[in-house]
Amino acid sequence: MSTASPTGAQITLRLGEVDAQIAQVGASLRSLRIGGVDLVPPYPHDLPTPACSGVVLTPWPNRVRDGEWDDEGTTRRLAITEPKLRNASHGLLRFTAYEVAHTDSEAVLRATIVPQTGYPYLIETTVTYTLTTDGIEVTHTLTNRSSTPAPVALGTHPFVTIGDVDPHDLVLRVPAETAFETDERMLPTGTRPVGPELREGVRLGDVTLDTGFTDLARDPDGRVRHSLTAPDGRRATLWQGEGFDYVQVYTTPAYPGQSLAVAIEPMTAPADAFNSGLGIRRLSPDETWTLHWGITFATTR
Repeated sequence: MSTASPTGAQITLRLGEVDAQIAQVGASLRSLRIGGVDLVPPYPHDLPTPACSGVVLTPWPNRVRDGEWDDEGTTRRLAITEPKLRNASHGLLRFTAYEVAHTDSEAVLRATIVPQTGYPYLIETTVTYTLTTDGIEVTHTLTNRSSTPAPVALGTHPFVTIGDVDPHDLVLRVPAETAFETDERMLPTGTRPVGPELREGVRLGDVTLDTGFTDLARDPDGRVRHSLTAPDGRRATLWQGEGFDYVQVYTTPAYPGQSLAVAIEPMTAPADAFNSGLGIRRLSPDETWTLHWGITFATTR
């Protein structure tokens, strides 16, 4: 591990032609390569994490309106961490330096959410990154160490690419039936049906997205699969397991070193879920919730 970075210690994993780098701060997946091809766009080591790249978002993903939420009759007020839009954003561990243990091909990162402004619960979390022969699998656990039930949700913020292809020419597929409409503060105001284009595949350079989706189609194994496909047929797939019933898709031309980047963000709850209740799970004392997602790469042409 090296430590001279604003994102903390850097954990390098390797299994055959697959290698990854995990950043200690935010337990973020900062790079993934297979056969020399980037599947997660890397960024310079002297930069803080750009655009929340790869960071774990808990006990809520996305935003809480005005930082205020109703906790079964008690009004809680979270710190405003997105001042421009007056929201509490992306949970309480985004800038946390996790405890790290690792082998050559697996890293386990641990952090505890302690009772604090607007969230009076004690939650132990782990993130395990395990390399596979065709990518990476990620396992999250959340354990409630409070004396009362605790509301929790989780998301993660990976960017995905096929690094030797112009990202504008990648074809994005998201198997969603419903999208969230939002106001100028990126908070949900309703839903709308999703046309077939996104399910069938759209050229990444032809869309601009910062959109939450739900009603996701699951394959027989219970996984939802989103993909980026290169013109030559190679495919990067991000899958999300049971419990991840939402996804946020975000495109940006401002990611370091990339003319266009896309984040495909598995989430157990959408924006402002602490107010809507959508996707929020109340863990009993000492109850553990386990979640899985991952990225694979198919090189068959």
